[in-house]
Amino acid sequence: MAYAHLLLDKPLPGPVLDLACGEGRNGLFLAERGLRVVFCDRSEASLGEVKKAASKLGLSVETWQLDLETGTKGLPENRFGAILVFRYLHRPLIPEIKASLKENGLLIYETFTVAQPQFGRPRNPAFLLRPGELLDWFCSWRLIHYFEGVKQDPSRAVASIICRKSDSCP
Repeated sequence: MAYAHLLLDKPLPGPVLDLACGEGRNGLFLAERGLRVVFCDRSEASLGEVKKAASKLGLSVETWQLDLETGTKGLPENRFGAILVFRYLHRPLIPEIKASLKENGLLIYETFTVAQPQFGRPRNPAFLLRPGELLDWFCSWRLIHYFEGVKQDPSRAVASIICRKSDSCP
């Protein structure tokens, strides 16, 4: 995982949340390296795969089966030292992500942009970032890395940000 050193070099102010984790590849990578990771997904089957993979690795993991798009139960405030989000977008959840990250916590977020349909799914604009949208959401945080464009192998149009929640953020 690129930039994993940011999560591993010094203690985080709380556990890592692997949000919309799927089968948990990124979170398991970190858990193998001794970080406490909470795996969150709405799919019971995906979380079952996380548990199987963790068991094979000799890891004990925490899983949360939550559908964050229903609004019935949200993320806890001021809980996580880092949040990972890959290939997932639900705009109403952005304020909860911000509130759930502890001060000086690290956010790693990458998902598809409106240029993605030329490469395949997703095609629904509700799941695609507009130009500069991801950066705008976190512009007051300490920026470590930002990319918006096309990545290869496989070709995909994405925006990604790595930033730290700073003292000056609202």
